Amino acid sequence: MTEPAPDASGGARFPEYPLTPGDPDPRYSLANERTYLAWVRTVLAAMAGAVALHSLALPEADTVRRIVVVLLVVGSAVAMLGAQRRWRRVEEAIRANRPVPASPMLAPVTLAVVIMAGVLLVALW
Repeated sequence: MTEPAPDASGGARFPEYPLTPGDPDPRYSLANERTYLAWVRTVLAAMAGAVALHSLALPEADTVRRIVVVLLVVGSAVAMLGAQRRWRRVEEAIRANRPVPASPMLAPVTLAVVIMAGVLLVALW
């Protein structure tokens, strides 16, 4: 069995998947995918938090609890759509050898966290 030949970056290339000169380094696509999966993991954690919060029996804070649950679910859906859009835009930029576009999700996610913190502070006050 022969060893894979090293490529220009020092990594190993497998003969059954040769890179042509126009192909991007696969590590960039894999890093983009890992970022997308981190967003998926975060969205799933927020959804699990919404389910857990909804399951709690807190009669004195029923309205606040519902507001927070709705914010978590809606925020999770928006974040998932944004993550998929960002993954696609970055993948297209990598393949076209263009600069990676900035993430449009930073401000909305920051705003959602600040709103959630404000609702919780009012509820706990």
